[in-house]
Amino acid sequence: MLKTIDPLLNADVLYALRAMGHGDRLVVCDTNFPADSIARQTRLGYLLRIDNVSAARALRAVLSVLPLDTFVDDAAIRMEIVGSPQEVPPVQREVQAEIDRAEGRAWTLVPVERHAFYEKAKQAYCVIATGERRFYGCFLFTKGVIAPDAE
Repeated sequence: MLKTIDPLLNADVLYALRAMGHGDRLVVCDTNFPADSIARQTRLGYLLRIDNVSAARALRAVLSVLPLDTFVDDAAIRMEIVGSPQEVPPVQREVQAEIDRAEGRAWTLVPVERHAFYEKAKQAYCVIATGERRFYGCFLFTKGVIAPDAE
């Protein structure tokens, strides 16, 4: 255990989040996402896990240390529901609330068609699989920057 570090953030996840640079993307996904096969195509090359918790709870831990990119319009992406792209299911609303809480303001969660989401995920730095069992608990986030301390 470490002070002020969410206990869900294991050593492998912390390493990856720290190693990511500005503009690198992270996938946080549900249990049905092809996480391992896509993770093998990412920069990190292997799958990370935060098991036994919802996507929203895993994301709360991640966003406790990861800033979102304010220089792009799609720093937070959700997978669209096939056949109903405008629908936002409860899992995505819960994640939206975690993003807004972490960033201290309303944040746009951009919808992306399922197959386009897979292609974007393959270009990510890494994939974190969660214990989320509800469908469409799949998200992409772009890492931002932390400004230097004021002098």
